[in-house]
Amino acid sequence: MPTVLITGAASGIGRAAARQFAAHGWRCELVDRDPTSLAETRRELPGEHGTHCIDLTDASQIRTLADIASPIDAVINNAGMSDASGASLVDHPAEHQAKLMALNLAAPARVVSALSRRFVPGARVVNVASGAGLRAIPFRGGYSASKAGLIAQSAALSRARPDLVVTVLCPGFVRTELVDGLIKAGRIDPRQAVAKTPLGRMAEPVEMAEMMRFLASPDAEPMAGQVLCLCGGSSIYGGSRAFEASDLAVLPLTMPLSLSVTGDPTDAWSRLQRSPLPGEGASYPGVVDASALAVAHGTAEGGIPDAGFCAVQEAARQFVARHPRQASLTLLLPADRLAAGLARGPAHGEAEDWQQAGSAATVRMLVSTLACELAARGLRVNAIEVAPGLDAEKLRPLVHHVASARSQYLTGQTLRTTVR
Repeated sequence: MPTVLITGAASGIGRAAARQFAAHGWRCELVDRDPTSLAETRRELPGEHGTHCIDLTDASQIRTLADIASPIDAVINNAGMSDASGASLVDHPAEHQAKLMALNLAAPARVVSALSRRFVPGARVVNVASGAGLRAIPFRGGYSASKAGLIAQSAALSRARPDLVVTVLCPGFVRTELVDGLIKAGRIDPRQAVAKTPLGRMAEPVEMAEMMRFLASPDAEPMAGQVLCLCGGSSIYGGSRAFEASDLAVLPLTMPLSLSVTGDPTDAWSRLQRSPLPGEGASYPGVVDASALAVAHGTAEGGIPDAGFCAVQEAARQFVARHPRQASLTLLLPADRLAAGLARGPAHGEAEDWQQAGSAATVRMLVSTLACELAARGLRVNAIEVAPGLDAEKLRPLVHHVASARSQYLTGQTLRTTVR
């Protein structure tokens, strides 16, 4: 039985994660400072689980986690705090910011250090940051700064500890019990909350929990060192129009996937196709398009879009023609050649690579733009950059997860993969 340690497990996303992991046969080590809520969470979970009532802003209390007897397969560093005062940073007392930084930035690193000798080989570390770590959100104290620091810290941890699979999850708006209470009290206007979210809704906590469970599994290995924004598209939207609240129901995350593969001349990726089994009922339609893998990235002359751009645009045309609503398009893209060229150094064609630097970035932004334009219909568009050396079978779990109803809040993202 695998074991996961979850911080901030007594409420919100952390509590949803505990439920999800326990329901799928994991042993949970639950960490929180609220003894009453922690005990309530423990009681509702099937199976045997551990609880640790500690204050994660206290380094000495975190060190006690080293006494956990179970080998640790995964850590979910979920605990965090924000600031609801609405005051400017210049008016905040230093001690308040110190506490926020201790919990949001220092605690995840201290948890990893405390558990260092308990990790199994290839253990996964999922650090929960925020979309606020990717852009400044004023009047929330040092929250954005702390989450930006956590994202950078996670990348450094991934480089320093290649024996671990480190990923970052950046949630968007999530309708937790706290947020739901604030909405009912009139302190949050849900229309404003979703106005910059292309999918037109907040996420349910279980959607974050399900993504955490995937990232905590061995299947997440190709995502090592990466940031995943599960935000309904808010992280990639830059327009000025406000999105209307969606009238589409959230589909069951357990809905079986019906997956078709197009644009694959080699048939290697076609093996990922999946048809629902008899008796599975209604299915969630997904399309994987590999046509961009079959064309060379390059900068076309005269301002004409390159072959990769055209392949993605055509894939989207065909997808929309066949799926009017609530379906996913997952595009398979070649890895960014500029990054590979710089890794090889100037002796291997640097002069040629800089001219093609715009190609991969152009296609990534095209993916994001398509996602914003199609989101009102519940149509999701994501891409996976396939690192050299990764084949279809290695990426099967990731492709299926991204394409399925389990990732209904994921859109507009280009996921980069790595070979370990």
